[in-house]
Amino acid sequence: MKAAILVKQKKPLVIADIDLPNKLEYGQVKVKVVYSGICGSQIGEIDGVKGEDPFLPHLLGHEAGAVVEEIGPGVCHVQPGDHVVLHWLPGKGIQSATPCYQWQGRQVNAGWVTTFNEYAIVSENRMTKIDDTIDLQVAALYGCAITTGFGSVINDACLRLGESIAIFGVGGVGLSAILAAKLSSANPIIAIDNQDHKLEKAKSFGATHLINNADENPESVIKQLLPQGVDVCIDNTGVDYVREQAYRLCSTTGRTVLVGVPKHVGEEMCINSLQLHFGKKLIGSHGGGVNPTYHIPRFIALQEQGLFDPKQMISHCFKLDDINQAIAALRHGEVTRCSIDMGH
Repeated sequence: MKAAILVKQKKPLVIADIDLPNKLEYGQVKVKVVYSGICGSQIGEIDGVKGEDPFLPHLLGHEAGAVVEEIGPGVCHVQPGDHVVLHWLPGKGIQSATPCYQWQGRQVNAGWVTTFNEYAIVSENRMTKIDDTIDLQVAALYGCAITTGFGSVINDACLRLGESIAIFGVGGVGLSAILAAKLSSANPIIAIDNQDHKLEKAKSFGATHLINNADENPESVIKQLLPQGVDVCIDNTGVDYVREQAYRLCSTTGRTVLVGVPKHVGEEMCINSLQLHFGKKLIGSHGGGVNPTYHIPRFIALQEQGLFDPKQMISHCFKLDDINQAIAALRHGEVTRCSIDMGH
């Protein structure tokens, strides 16, 4: 099968044919990946933002729409033919051993889920069954972007009716946070980004105010709009001066949620922590605190009621052979969310 392999950090992925394991172990499921998503986490892995990678070469990707091909011993929550969302957070089912693939006589490592490959051996608890009427390109968004964005708003920030919210960085996760804020009747909903095309998309998703931070200072604009500060600020950038800005703009009892992951070294957030003793909150998000088994069906039900159209989030679609081009487009801010069509 064809796969995109991270062979060396800070280098393009290698597209090659690799061999699947001969048999499935306890709790493992073989799936056909139909569409994969790409997010900033994969760029972080490629760039080594968390430090040296001891598992090279290895596969990447953690969100996809897929079809179950075969189940291993002990698996009981999915069957061959089921359509599933692949996700990185654990849900219901067995957490299996991680698989090892072979490439030119070398072992290729993988985690409990990978999606930059035509077929994958995935742990049972990294997939959630969905109805086969759901578009698998859209299903991939529920593996990370939608769940993280929604979770950051409803679980981490506990946004309440009528509260104000500012969202820094409006790619796939940020747009999902805007959707969740709109569904929660937040007001105002402020979107901050340095790309006009993303801000226009944010407006269509429910943002009431748009700030291009390449052209104007968000602090000046937001302080005029909300002199007492914002109830909730969510940072998706992982950039420390932006995270510091989000914290400063929160009200004295506001909540700042840090979704974006900073670099392993060279980035240190500096804040005045005094207000944390008097009601202000600084929250580190881990995937929005989502339980995929519980949340994914409920979020999909909102989509099926016509409350939002997640497909509008996908601005580009690439073939697996062009995945390095897709990664470059994501780096340069040219996409809101892109998908990889495995071409089955």
